[in-house]
Amino acid sequence: MSADAPESALFGVLTFRRLEALSFLHSAVYLTLLLSLVVPALEPAKTTLGWIHGIGWIVMSLLVLAAYRRRIVPFALAVLVCVVGGVGPFAGTAGFIWESRRRSGDIVGAAHGFGRHDG
Repeated sequence: MSADAPESALFGVLTFRRLEALSFLHSAVYLTLLLSLVVPALEPAKTTLGWIHGIGWIVMSLLVLAAYRRRIVPFALAVLVCVVGGVGPFAGTAGFIWESRRRSGDIVGAAHGFGRHDG
């Protein structure tokens, strides 16, 4: 087994869709954490949710950086997840939605801010 085997194994499962799903999961955890601040019934879970969010952000950042290096995600999406994701993972999830729509052709000229493609 070569020294590159662990890296190859990781990148074999690292896909845009899986990262997108993880981003949605991270946003759901963060939303629940925010709700735990105002909903008394969720108070006992606040510390656990905080740890999951923090560790989740670190893991997401590492995975997205690796994905950027492999050209799986664009630079702007990597920045959204890594920089903004610590205080608001919703931005990264929105970035995944935007990129997914751009890849499917639903958005034309996404980098230039042009509108939707209707045809």
